Amino acid sequence: MTISQRSTAQQLVEHALATSTADDCIAIVRDVTSANLRWANNTLTTNGVMTEVSVTVVSFAGVDGGIATGSVSGSAATTEQVTALVQAADAAARAGFPAEDVAELVGPSTSPDWDVEPETTDIGVYDAFAPALGEAFRQASGEDRLLYGFVNHDVSTTYLGSTRGLRLRHVQPTGHYACTGKDTSLTRSAWTGGATRDFRDVDATAMAATVAQRLAWAERRIDLAAGRYDTILPPSSVADLMIDAYWGAGARVAHEGESVYSRRGGGTRIGDKVAAPGVNLFSDPHYAGLECAPFVVAGASDNTDSVFDNGLPLERTDWIQDGLLTALLQTRHSAAMTGQPVTPMIDNLILEVGDGAGTVDDMIAGTQRGLLLTCLWYIREVDPQSMLLTGLTRDGVYVIEDGEIVGAANNFRWNESPIDLLNRFSAATASVPSFSREWGDDYFSRTATPALRIPDFNMSSVSQGV
Repeated sequence: MTISQRSTAQQLVEHALATSTADDCIAIVRDVTSANLRWANNTLTTNGVMTEVSVTVVSFAGVDGGIATGSVSGSAATTEQVTALVQAADAAARAGFPAEDVAELVGPSTSPDWDVEPETTDIGVYDAFAPALGEAFRQASGEDRLLYGFVNHDVSTTYLGSTRGLRLRHVQPTGHYACTGKDTSLTRSAWTGGATRDFRDVDATAMAATVAQRLAWAERRIDLAAGRYDTILPPSSVADLMIDAYWGAGARVAHEGESVYSRRGGGTRIGDKVAAPGVNLFSDPHYAGLECAPFVVAGASDNTDSVFDNGLPLERTDWIQDGLLTALLQTRHSAAMTGQPVTPMIDNLILEVGDGAGTVDDMIAGTQRGLLLTCLWYIREVDPQSMLLTGLTRDGVYVIEDGEIVGAANNFRWNESPIDLLNRFSAATASVPSFSREWGDDYFSRTATPALRIPDFNMSSVSQGV
């Protein structure tokens, strides 16, 4: 296939809408380019640039009892490939059962940049980062350290069109970095990572220095038993836990009594105290540095999304305000069930504590004896009614004595609820951009959180992991 045979994203959308024989149709085209570097043993191992165009077609058809939907996705760069997706989506809609989340499709709206070509990235995004990384390799080799890691930068341009007149476009740059350091005997390990929009704010020298410092902390091993410890969760670990709290905030599940946000006796806990005073959890598509799509993009319906809501405008939503639960993830369907405003999911999350101040270093200096828990891993839900989570520590649990880090402890399995932690923390720093190791590199990297000090974090058992 030659380049001249490829269609533009807008042509793919228009072709899908014109080809569908269903009652209504929505077409979502995502044009994504990504550039990455990977390294191991102080050597760059791979680098590359990839391009992908994916298309989702959602068809709506009248059937006995209501309106059914059919959603089909696939890679597509030509109108012929889109035709196959449309035919499959139309057929699925006509063969389907009435959708319970049915609502009037969103009316006409056009982005001013609808006709603009997709934005892209390339390996040049690392022009400043790569030379500094090479110097970090040389320094690590001279000091008997090994560095492993990767960086990735995506630019995704989304085009959303509908037979009701939607023509919306959004450009989403997303980047992240992660670096693990080991000593040459492979007995010590440390990790650091972060998120970025363009890598202009990522310093490879500082990244490597953080890993070196943490490996130095681990030169002394301090074995500890399971138990409850005064524990500092840095912003990255707080992001791990808050994302779970956010993703578990579906209004329908809460209304049906199946989550920590369910009110005993029926309904949701909206209006109830769920966190300490001063705690604010919110999402805002216009938040500086964490900007995301200002309208709903939904390829399928589930607990928190509805294909009928595609194109709904998004604004700041306060989920927890001064400790009170003020909103849950609502489609128009669930909002009708709960009697609450429509508050769809937004692709970022910010946690702020009213009197939060200072940094992690300040918090360490004020700790007589405790732990710094730099990395959570393999997080899973144990009990949705309390949002009890379990997981492992990894790549660095550091022991604090008299305001200084004096060594590294063994790893643990932990059991905690993020909602409980928002009530039990004893101190918080200022909020800063953060990066969840568990969820950030898969999808959700746009977070800002403080560090939290938990006076009795539950290390339920000792883990043998490094």
